[in-house]
Amino acid sequence: MMMKHQKLLTLIFWLFLATACSKSSDSPVPVDPNGEVPVAGKVQSYTTSTSQLSLLKLKNVDFGGMPGDFTIRLDSTATYQQMDGFGAALTGSSAYLLNMMDAAKRAGILRDLFDPQTGIGISYLRITIGSSDFSLGNYSYWDTEGAAGFSIPLQDSKDLIPILKEIVAINPKIKIMASPWSAPAWMKGSKTMNGGSLLDANMPAYADYFVKYVKAYKQMGINIDAISVQNEPAHQTSGYPTMLMIWQQQAMFIKAFLGPKFASEGITTKILIWDHNFDAWDYPVNILNDSDAKKYIAGSAFHAYGGDASAMGKVHDAHPDKDLYFTEQSGGSWGQGFAGDLMWFTKNIFIGTTNNWSKNVLLWNLALNPTNGPTNGGCTTCRGVITIDGSSVTKNVEYYAIGHFSKFVRPGAVRIGNSIIGNASIAASVSYSSFMNSDGTKSVVVANSQSQPVSYSIQCGNRRFTYMQEGGTVVTFNWK
Repeated sequence: MMMKHQKLLTLIFWLFLATACSKSSDSPVPVDPNGEVPVAGKVQSYTTSTSQLSLLKLKNVDFGGMPGDFTIRLDSTATYQQMDGFGAALTGSSAYLLNMMDAAKRAGILRDLFDPQTGIGISYLRITIGSSDFSLGNYSYWDTEGAAGFSIPLQDSKDLIPILKEIVAINPKIKIMASPWSAPAWMKGSKTMNGGSLLDANMPAYADYFVKYVKAYKQMGINIDAISVQNEPAHQTSGYPTMLMIWQQQAMFIKAFLGPKFASEGITTKILIWDHNFDAWDYPVNILNDSDAKKYIAGSAFHAYGGDASAMGKVHDAHPDKDLYFTEQSGGSWGQGFAGDLMWFTKNIFIGTTNNWSKNVLLWNLALNPTNGPTNGGCTTCRGVITIDGSSVTKNVEYYAIGHFSKFVRPGAVRIGNSIIGNASIAASVSYSSFMNSDGTKSVVVANSQSQPVSYSIQCGNRRFTYMQEGGTVVTFNWK
């Protein structure tokens, strides 16, 4: 009977997907405090302009009208990856700055960041297992060799964990990924967290390290949804915590130690590999080609400091049964200012990675101070999603880039198919991605980086609306 019930539910779900673009609903969407009140039965458009005159500004759009130069036709029967969420990294530095704020002002900015009704609804966070290049010093969760040496570091007890608990109180369903920048120093040949490699003889202890970490956080009411085995395993430096880990060692560690240990302990936290740049996509493919390692792996994670998002598509083609995640990209003083960065992040990171099968999109530091710190030997020109100066907060371009997705494409949404009807050359001037939430709400994000406006229609089933999008804008459409 249980199997019949499950099959019936599955059939109902797919029937819902197949008809979603032809049904009409007047269900309202949440009120956005940055614009007018959403009107039931209309499409809500939210615009951020490179001029900053519009920042997630709401405008209601009527269905109907004459067709535009081209039409983006949605197909909700063509479904791709299910989305886990959008967000950034709550580094040690970010947690420290938030914890230093006045409690009431901190509560306000956390609502702006994590509340999907009144804020942008960040739904996914990355944290570091021990220190990184954005922490207050070097530390791990197991600094002293021996079974009794594992403990929660004082700095994380003071800053990271209290802030995490405040965030979870706002968004109890938020997903959290954790990544180590280095194994504890005593496990490495270099005997330092800054550079060097894990000793093969300490692989069993390193597997225990992950088990102890996940269990310690669970005891505090914080679920670690996924871990990556090593942040940026192809990079090491003596300047801050790093660890070199070639793919053969990562494969061996997973199949012989970490995977079996998680299984025996009943730990369901996902195991992710690589967690480094697009331009070495053969690293995760080599590991996934090892069937003994592959069976323990949920997916591969990527950064964007080299190569482009098409690499994720190549990994998907090689191993379509494994998921893909985008886990780090920072903005900084090297960028093109608000205008250029808004377009670059939206087109290359958010649209680029989701259109190449990524289940999430994460930027780097959630918060930094006006001098791009505090740092622990790393990047001195990186910018946070927000800048905290005492209790004063500036929302940077990354805040709005995230918001165009996190507020409207909620966890559990699926990316859906789309095709172009009409003038394909004009359509090529914009970038877009389309999604459907579990409640049937559709969301389409369109970036027009050209200086000229473009007129187009979006069609879903027998309903269509036409929109004139100004040059230099990102627009998210949301309707049900």
